[in-house]
Amino acid sequence: MFQGELGEVHPALGPEGDDIVITKHRVSAFTGTDLELLLRAHNIDSLVLFGIATSGVVLSTLLGASDADYRVAVLKDCCVDQDAEVHSCLIEKLFPRRATVMTAAGFTTSMLR
Repeated sequence: MFQGELGEVHPALGPEGDDIVITKHRVSAFTGTDLELLLRAHNIDSLVLFGIATSGVVLSTLLGASDADYRVAVLKDCCVDQDAEVHSCLIEKLFPRRATVMTAAGFTTSMLR
């Protein structure tokens, strides 16, 4: 896992006030954390995923979220993977079976409606 400065959240992104911070210890954000318990306790049923790496963290977290019946959106232009072919396959073929795949601009526009 990222230690020190590499593991810190940039100050411009938060956290603020009473924001909850979850520290991951495995590839999926759900495995080994209280994430699902906290989401359920706050009646959260929708998640937006993006990050590094498409074939690791994003995939594992998406599968866990989908299996737990969360509604999931993946921001395809905010994901990256070392293998561009694997990234494209996941974004274009697998992820749409489990989530809504959209751009960050599309997500922002849909939230303003």
